[in-house]
Amino acid sequence: MYCSSTEEVKTGSDISKCGQTWRASPVDGSRLNETTSYGPLSASSGSSRQSLDEGSTSSGHGPTQARMASGQFHRSLTLGRTNPSLLASTSDSSSFRSRGGTPRLGRTPGSAGAAGSHPARTPLTDHTATSCSSATATSVASVIVAVVEGRGLARGEIGMASLNLKCPELVLSQFADTGTYAKVITKIHILVPLEILMPDTASEKGKGTKLFNLITENFPGVAFTAIQRKYFNERKGLEYIQQLCAPEFGTVLMEVQAKYYCLAAAAALLKYLEFIQNSVYAAKSLKVTFKGSEQTAMIDSASATNLELVVNNRDHRSEHTLLGVLNHTKTPGGARRLRSNILEPLFDVDTINIRLDAVQELLQDEELFFGLKNAIGHFLDIDQLLSVLVQIPKQETVQVAETKITHVIQLKHTLDMVPRLRMVLKNCNTALLKAYSTSLEDARFDLILEQIKTVINDDTTYLKGSLNMRTQKCYAVRPNINEFLDIARRAYTEIVDDIAGLVNQMGEKYGLPMRTSFSTARGFFIQMKLEGVVLPEGNLPSEFIKVTKHKNNYGFTTADLMKMNDRCDEALREIFHMSYVVICQLLCTIHEHIHCLYKLSDAVSMLDMLLSLANTCTISDYVRPEFTDTLAIKQGRHPILERIAGQQPVSNNSYISEGSNFVIITGPNMSGKSTYLKQVAMCQIMAQIGSFVPAEYASFRVADQIFTRIGVDDDFETNCSTFMLEMKEISYIIHNVSDRSLIIIDELGRGTSAEEGIGICHSVCEFLLSLKAFTLFATHFLELCQLESLYPNVENQHMEVQHTRSGDTGAESVLYTYLLYRGCSEERHYGLRAAEMTALPSGLIQEAKIIASNVSQQLLAKHHSDPETQRQRAVYHLATRLLQAARNSRLDPDSLRMYLKGLRKQYEAELQAVWQPASVDTEEE
Repeated sequence: MYCSSTEEVKTGSDISKCGQTWRASPVDGSRLNETTSYGPLSASSGSSRQSLDEGSTSSGHGPTQARMASGQFHRSLTLGRTNPSLLASTSDSSSFRSRGGTPRLGRTPGSAGAAGSHPARTPLTDHTATSCSSATATSVASVIVAVVEGRGLARGEIGMASLNLKCPELVLSQFADTGTYAKVITKIHILVPLEILMPDTASEKGKGTKLFNLITENFPGVAFTAIQRKYFNERKGLEYIQQLCAPEFGTVLMEVQAKYYCLAAAAALLKYLEFIQNSVYAAKSLKVTFKGSEQTAMIDSASATNLELVVNNRDHRSEHTLLGVLNHTKTPGGARRLRSNILEPLFDVDTINIRLDAVQELLQDEELFFGLKNAIGHFLDIDQLLSVLVQIPKQETVQVAETKITHVIQLKHTLDMVPRLRMVLKNCNTALLKAYSTSLEDARFDLILEQIKTVINDDTTYLKGSLNMRTQKCYAVRPNINEFLDIARRAYTEIVDDIAGLVNQMGEKYGLPMRTSFSTARGFFIQMKLEGVVLPEGNLPSEFIKVTKHKNNYGFTTADLMKMNDRCDEALREIFHMSYVVICQLLCTIHEHIHCLYKLSDAVSMLDMLLSLANTCTISDYVRPEFTDTLAIKQGRHPILERIAGQQPVSNNSYISEGSNFVIITGPNMSGKSTYLKQVAMCQIMAQIGSFVPAEYASFRVADQIFTRIGVDDDFETNCSTFMLEMKEISYIIHNVSDRSLIIIDELGRGTSAEEGIGICHSVCEFLLSLKAFTLFATHFLELCQLESLYPNVENQHMEVQHTRSGDTGAESVLYTYLLYRGCSEERHYGLRAAEMTALPSGLIQEAKIIASNVSQQLLAKHHSDPETQRQRAVYHLATRLLQAARNSRLDPDSLRMYLKGLRKQYEAELQAVWQPASVDTEEE
């Protein structure tokens, strides 16, 4: 997008105000459904287009019975085997009719076979094979995979769907990948597919995306099929899954309902299978599973929304999110990488610690920090640049030529930055920074730059601002390479000089302070400030046309100036056309080395993210986290509240271990329970992406999944009440939880009656207590606090409040401390206290208190543990603490001896408290 502000030809003083002349096309970033109808993709050998006729639909949703438009097309699938001869003869001889509204699927050849034909199928050993060629068994590959990638800001977000023709299991996957697409390639290698489906827009001849090119290069023996983009429809994919998924696997809907890319891939895959098999799957018959990215923790979409990781729930434009706190990136690639890491934190402790080492070095070495920050800030979006450099346009228009010249200038600018970045990283010490420093030593960077400089002027660089960038493009190609180009540039220079001379002449003629300016929309025009200017007869001369006024500035042109602009544009077209010919020859020579830029993109985005994490630590007091088998946070703070102006959040301690892995939190309304729960989850995520955390000390157990149940709203789209949403979310947690998970549950059961809510909460708690997952369970049901007397791994905590009484009126008020303490809350009738703070009549409040007190006396029954149960609890606590010390202690022998003595004293004190009479009040305490 070009900047609309004007620029002065003489000084270029306004150039810095203009934005870049290009950027990624704005897209929603989350949806793939398109209204544009894409034409079918024809193979280069002239293979016929295949069409599919949608038959009558028995219901409004799901797949329909496909009917072939031609009887000649027949494809047999017996145990997953395909008849390639029938398919080949079809593509050579059949031309299928296209009916109104009929979807078309076009076939493109893989690099190993003729158009429309399937190469020999690669045998398959099992689904753990690392490559197609390594499989040697006699069984036939029978997996079909659909792959789709986000566009614009969502580039790098991958959706995959695969289905084994021998086994009715649909496997969905969505993850963020880097510019090398290592995760995609690895997953496809593991699947050993029979066929790969992608949108036709990703595979058009001469315009294939980077992902498409990498897939075809890595899997030359696998058939490739292009599907119209409109069939990658996430809404249709969700309908398919709702209709076809067996009830036993229904919880997958909670996981994928907002993962649009894997749903879109599922829609195209199921439609294609319906087409090639001429049959449909029976309703509720498929096993549908979701598999996240390996070595990353899974955070479902509902939890990401509840925690406001990347989007603020109140204002989507607000930066009060975890991404907003951590995002100080300088490049688009760094921002995308940080976002994907927040949504998919790391699971491997070694990788996390390597990142933490790098962040720590950046914080300790100011020269490295500021040098790297300055170097990274000059890089453009390398992924975007790569994607356009490898594309060959079908039509050679002036716009295409101008854009291609811009991209080569941007490539030169990017490569010019590499030595500077290489120099900054030269003396780094940590493993990750050293690895990226080594990757930048690749000789291909200098080789490509030398090739570019043989054609492009040394002083040509990328500049912001439309006029300066236009000038750079005009004179980018060296002189004496193309004689006609030199002539056209001389003509352009003469016209620009004539325009400046014309404006000077008119200024002298009318005695007005005119100056020449430029904008993309108007070309060259005249500007004049009104301050201290007296116009003849109070008006501009009549030859000045298209007059605009902005504050104290007049903008206008003349007929002669407009003619000169036309001549200038004509000269530019000639320059761009002849420069394009030279640029294309240059690109042909550097394409074979351009893959090194993928490594550069990976390095720049990672370094940018690490710098952003380090920069966050300089703004607030953060500490490096440790990784043990215990979650222990000393004086932890909420990262978002800390950033909001005027709010200093109260810090709290957190402690969860295997010995007390289930914490029940009680407290009045507005006492800070939900804020504390989110704070713990956010600190866990920050630690697992390699960030320091807001605390004085922090230790975490790596979580493989992070679950939250916080929301309380109805869902009109799915016709679900508050209680039904609660049950769906809890069902999802129960079906997917593991011993390494972190579970955050806030106010479960509030959508139904108190008796039912207590019963459901109690049963859910007992199920989770059987696991080793770390659970924080906030509730208003004080009856659940009795679980502490039944289970040794339950611990009660509460948010403390203080009561104050006014000396004048005697009215009692509540002071919220937002501090977490051991034990169960003594506060009852939370809602009544909150109601007192509103405008409800006092008489109504008093009557409600009387009724609530009577009901509580009938329902409340106190339970105390017997001495033997308390003794077992003390033994359990001692055993788990000794085990924790054996696993994680790094104390020296003397300190360890003191710690063990302390444990013994604590154990003896607990035993003494158990056996002494309850009525005795010890003076020692």
